[in-house]
This record gives sequence, C-alpha cells and structure tokens, in this order.
Amino acid sequence: MTITNEETTAASVPSQSTYQTRVADYWNAEENPVNLELGKIDDLYHHHYGIGAVDRSVLDEGRGADPDRITAELHRLEQAQTDLLASRLGDLSPADRVFDAGCGRGGGSVVAHLRYGCHADGVTLSRKQADFANEQARKRGIDDKVRYHHRNMLDTGLESGAYAASWNNESTMYVELDLLFAEHARLLRRGGRYVTITGCYNDAYGRASREVSLINAHYICDIHPRSEYFRAMARNRLVPVQVQDLTADTIPYWELRQQADHLVTGIEETFLNAYRNGSFQYLLIVADRV
Repeated sequence: MTITNEETTAASVPSQSTYQTRVADYWNAEENPVNLELGKIDDLYHHHYGIGAVDRSVLDEGRGADPDRITAELHRLEQAQTDLLASRLGDLSPADRVFDAGCGRGGGSVVAHLRYGCHADGVTLSRKQADFANEQARKRGIDDKVRYHHRNMLDTGLESGAYAASWNNESTMYVELDLLFAEHARLLRRGGRYVTITGCYNDAYGRASREVSLINAHYICDIHPRSEYFRAMARNRLVPVQVQDLTADTIPYWELRQQADHLVTGIEETFLNAYRNGSFQYLLIVADRV
C-alpha cells in the first residue's frame, strides 16, 4: 500500500521538545556526501558508520587513489554493520513486524525486510527523511511492507505488543534512554528482541572526554555513558543477552574515511582519538523483552 500525503500528514505530526525540533531541523537540512554518495551505489541509504577490515587497494598510490572505489569500500563497511545488526534480530518470519527507531533515510528497514521478508515501520523526526525513505520503498516495490513515519520515536503511536523486533542504529544519543526503552518495551511482544549499535562514553575512563564533547557538539547529540544503557534497560524489561565491543572493528572505517578527501567532514580525527584513548566505545547490545 502506498502512503499518500494525506495519510502521512494526518498520522505523523510528532510532538517535540525544543531540542528535538533542533535535531529535526538539522536532519531536514542535512545533505552530507558521506551519507548521500554512499547510498547512491545501491539505493541503500544509511546514517551510521562501518565495521571490518578495509581493502587497502583502494588507496594504492601506484595506481592513484580512486574516489569511487573509496566510496564503494566505505559503503561496503557500513553495509557490513547493518548486516550484523539485522542478523541479531532473532528468528523472524514474513508475518512479523519490526520497528526501526530513528530510521534516517531508511536503509536499515530495507535490509531487515530483504533478509526476513518481514513488515517494517521506520520512525524519524525528519519529514524530509521520511518522505525520501517512503519514495525509495515505492521504487523498490516494497511499500506494502516497509513504511516510514514522521514521528517521535519516544511516542510513536504504533500498536503495543505488535513487534517481534526493534532497534536503534546510532540514534540513541538523541534521546533519554529511559523514555526510549519504555517505548521499545511497549511496542515489543513478550520475548521480542531489541538491538542497538551505538557509541557510548566509557565510564571506566571517567567523565566524558574532550573528544566526546566535540562529537556531541558536531552532531547536536548527547552521548550516554556505557553503564546507563544497562541500568535503563533493566528498568524497562529489556534483558541483555549479548554485548559485543565493536571499537576495534570500526577504527579501520574511520581511518579510510579520514583519507577520503571527497567525503571528510572534519570529525574523523576526533573519533579516532576517542576510540584510541579508550574514552569512547562502539557497542552492539542485544536484549530480550521480558
């Protein structure tokens, strides 16, 4: 079923705080090549980082570094991150529904649908992102099963207990964790699976480092301490079943991106310093709703 403008407008005007309005404005205006150029390769648009070993041949100085090959390699690494998250969503069937919180331009929901055949609902504060993602689903001919909504992921209005799995892919730093996990717990059926991949600051290091503060300023976000994820999950009926530290796996992505002159945003060295000095971590957390 194609979503008409009337349906989208009537059902999806999100309630927002002043801060969330600023976040929506940021993403409505965002046209970053590191998001758009990578997505043009296969029409899977992601708003997150990558993991895995880099094919260093794309930087072969004997042949000359090839911007197109670098772009494709960065996209391969971010697709590997998405595939990892999707693989942790549980044993899903085409009849199941999944929820993509902070869906961006929609790549994660498409990946989940293509993997499992399931129905997917994505939510974003950005009207521009929701419209873009719905158009991509229509072009793929999957808009009867993959839909995007201009709503607040803390108050979605979606059906309670209707979802077999849900996730946040690098979007938890824009919200209060207790409010977020309460909404996931409401949406998930008992035994449903929640997954997040996120950057968090390392409590063992101490307070948030200078690098973490710079990342917050760059993205208008508020990175949470690692420990708060587990406290907030425990308060909201989400029990972790797997925790994986992906910090070492994401550093190659950032090293390659730092050398991609056509895609750099200026934040690359800050991320690398934060990962290397131990103040910042990149985690996968998988939890079951009890």
